[in-house]
Amino acid sequence: MTGQGVTVLHAPDGRAGLDLLRTHPETDLVLMDVMMPGLDGYAAIAAGRAEERFARLPVIAVTAKAMPGDQDKSLAGGADDHVTEPVDTRHLLGRMQYWLDTP
Repeated sequence: MTGQGVTVLHAPDGRAGLDLLRTHPETDLVLMDVMMPGLDGYAAIAAGRAEERFARLPVIAVTAKAMPGDQDKSLAGGADDHVTEPVDTRHLLGRMQYWLDTP
């Protein structure tokens, strides 16, 4: 993300995302696409939360699903926040800043 002072790491699916997270313990926040091939975002969040070192890592679920109950499903699955697509960049950056500033 140019100009925002962050380093972005990308993984094509949930399993690769967990592997990437394990090799980058300095990670401060995760944006998790819930609709990924293989291990989906919900399962990846649950797997991450099962590891003590990631139990409190802020996770924002990002999804094109904007149906009633989808936000509740994300939060119940372990996400800290939920953002729908198309993503409003200012809104997303605001949510990211909130979670980065929350102790």
